[in-house]
Amino acid sequence: MSEGLIKRIGRIISGSTNALVDSIENAAPKMVMEQTIREIDDAIQEVKEQMGKLEASKYLSTKTLNRDNEKHAELASQIQVAVDAGRDDLAEAAISKQMDIEVQLPILEKSIQDDTSEIQELSSYISALQAKKREMLDALAEFSKVEAHISESVESSSSNVARTVEQAESAFNRVMQKNGMPINPSTGDESKLAELEELARANRIKERLAKAKSGVES
Repeated sequence: MSEGLIKRIGRIISGSTNALVDSIENAAPKMVMEQTIREIDDAIQEVKEQMGKLEASKYLSTKTLNRDNEKHAELASQIQVAVDAGRDDLAEAAISKQMDIEVQLPILEKSIQDDTSEIQELSSYISALQAKKREMLDALAEFSKVEAHISESVESSSSNVARTVEQAESAFNRVMQKNGMPINPSTGDESKLAELEELARANRIKERLAKAKSGVES
């Protein structure tokens, strides 16, 4: 398995769900968690592909090992036949072939052992990744519940505030009417009236200024 994949799996497994959520306060936590789950699925698929290659290698090595062991045993029988027949030349050829097989057997056995060990290791990686995926799915489900609850609370709160304001305004209007005071609903002309008042004030200021000047001149 590549070192890059091992590091990526280690990062995924060691990552805390809480740390993940905390690190994305300004992002979209739900989207990031979903992306992390997809990343876990990708890693699982890569590990399974690597396991498939190792299992194929182990199968071929095992098949070759069994064939060579059978051949070695067969040669042993042939060597004895050659010796009994006084054919040392044939016995020597068979022995030579046996020796070639014997130097290959440990290599095949080591290859099978290594493949078996790595397959077990990859299997443990898959189990860990699947466990992490379940953890992330649980966290995502919990986050979705909290998100829905908050949304409902905000909607309920907004509705309550609007209802309270409406009730207060209605009560105020009843008090005003009871005391014979007119109720002036907003007409949207407040800004125009304010502008008119400022214009009148400016004119009064100019009138006083003109009066002060005429007194000085006289």
